[in-house]
Amino acid sequence: MVDTLGYRKKFGVIAPSTNTVVEPEYAQLQPEGVTNHHSRITIPDDPITDDQSFEALIEAIRQNTMAAIDSVMTCAPDYVVVGMSAETFWDGAERANELHQEFESRAGVGVAMGSHACRAALDAYGEEKEIKRIGVLTPYMPVGDRMVEQFFSDIGYEVTRVIGLKSPSPLMIAHEPESKLRDAVLELDQDGPDAIIQCGTNLAFMRIATEAEKQLGKPVIAINTATYWYALRQNSISDQTSGFGRLLSDW
Repeated sequence: MVDTLGYRKKFGVIAPSTNTVVEPEYAQLQPEGVTNHHSRITIPDDPITDDQSFEALIEAIRQNTMAAIDSVMTCAPDYVVVGMSAETFWDGAERANELHQEFESRAGVGVAMGSHACRAALDAYGEEKEIKRIGVLTPYMPVGDRMVEQFFSDIGYEVTRVIGLKSPSPLMIAHEPESKLRDAVLELDQDGPDAIIQCGTNLAFMRIATEAEKQLGKPVIAINTATYWYALRQNSISDQTSGFGRLLSDW
């Protein structure tokens, strides 16, 4: 017997407890027969004012992620989607691979991470036109931006610029206004990158990425879109959906 509503796949989703964007954005992307089941990585909504406080946030996430995986696995999902991104880029591509193995070992099922999903998304777009140079938008402090740049450099991309919004707390990432995000995309585009990528899963960027991709005529990748798309494709779910950018409609 299969789950009545999740008869194609049940996805366990883990995200920080302060995150209010992953759940509604993933809900917009789930096709018929796929269900999302959320577990929270408990962290405080402490102020983020500098690199030191940002690193303290990452440590809090690390300390509580495995417990969130254990919790969500009690509903027996077929696959786990990691709805937090900074830790998946931390210390570059080699560490991302190690972290992925740790998560899969703990869950006992396949796991999608944002860093790997962004790489797969760039590979997909790159089948059509080669991508060498990318601009990146984050809500992070400079230490987080450096980690993102290291990851993309490790996998062979030139990062033209990283704009870090320095959001004042984990919760407040979701309060960044759309106008600010649109302005950041236009600023990144001034350097002439082949693609623009957004990191930070609590940044409500999915709709803006869709608009910007049409406006700029180049890939604009929201991490929540990329991670959910990657999870679907890793589970042989090939449904193509319009309205969320070319990643979901064309690949």
